[in-house]
Amino acid sequence: MKQIEAFVDEVYHSASGNKKEIEELKAEMKNHLLEAFHELKLEGKSESEALDIAIERFGGENEIRSVVAQLFQAQKVFAKRVLYTALAFLVLTSIVCGVLGAIDNADMNENMTVAREIINRLEGQEAISEDMKKGIFSLVQDENQILNLQIYRMQDVEKISATGSASYHPNDAAPLYEYGVFNDPNKPSWMLINSSYPLNDSDWYVQMESIKLFGFIPFILSAGIAIYATLFTIWATINAYHHRRLNAGWVIAFALLNVVGYFIYVLMGRKTQQAGLLR
Repeated sequence: MKQIEAFVDEVYHSASGNKKEIEELKAEMKNHLLEAFHELKLEGKSESEALDIAIERFGGENEIRSVVAQLFQAQKVFAKRVLYTALAFLVLTSIVCGVLGAIDNADMNENMTVAREIINRLEGQEAISEDMKKGIFSLVQDENQILNLQIYRMQDVEKISATGSASYHPNDAAPLYEYGVFNDPNKPSWMLINSSYPLNDSDWYVQMESIKLFGFIPFILSAGIAIYATLFTIWATINAYHHRRLNAGWVIAFALLNVVGYFIYVLMGRKTQQAGLLR
């Protein structure tokens, strides 16, 4: 019936989304209205009365238009929010890991600076005086990332092989100065790093244990990528559903291949459309 077709076309006039899905929803609405229209005609109603009552039973013209508009808008907004949230997690994860890496690198450079300063202060000395120990303590205490420090005489830890290469064995010698406690079982080893500073032509050897922020990066990176991949898979799955192309294979492709999987999905869709046009 032309009046019903015109009414349904008007209801979906401003709806945006997958054309195939819209056409299917329009056809379903037309069928429901036609069934109600014919039933009312059999009851003795005129065409205009039957049409008005059928539309009213379906929810009313204004309400139908409002519901349709809200439905498609809600779908679009939800999908966009999922995608934007996924991208936000990816960007935030990259920023956090970058900042932690930069802080870690700055701390390592600062450790090297402290080690050089200590060695320069001790150069030419046969022993570490009490005043020197106080100066070293003050220097190390100002660096929050340095947890422990040991100072050795180079002759006690350095071993020269037959080929002339040097190796260092601080565990075989007693430190002449020690700050903090090495190998504390209460400290997680994954966030600590041992650094040695044997400078050329120096009589002193410095070993440090400091906080390694880099140890947090794998955990943060894994969590961030997992959340991003999950949300991206949800977004891609929603799109595939709206295009009536959703199946288990595409969900697996989105989950395992991420953007690459969705790119393949888009290419396959375009090829299918082109093949349909050629027919």
